[in-house]
Amino acid sequence: MGKMPPLLQMLIPNVAIARILAGDPPIILADEPTGALDSKTGVEIMDIFRRLNEQGRTIILITHDRQVAEQAKRVVRSRDGRLVH
Repeated sequence: MGKMPPLLQMLIPNVAIARILAGDPPIILADEPTGALDSKTGVEIMDIFRRLNEQGRTIILITHDRQVAEQAKRVVRSRDGRLVH
């Protein structure tokens, strides 16, 4: 399968977020939301999550990206299935 057009690559994360928000959930679980994105789109997605959090939504974000984790108000790490400090 060929590479996806850039416009479509930019729209997919926003469509996914729009679908999530359609149900007006108080908690959003985001598993590696920036993992497959270019850095510019990743920043945009994190800005959306930041604004949603400021509006009172809880964002639970799972990531291996230290730069993404550093943007969180609280970071919980795990190792070998256990929470670590």
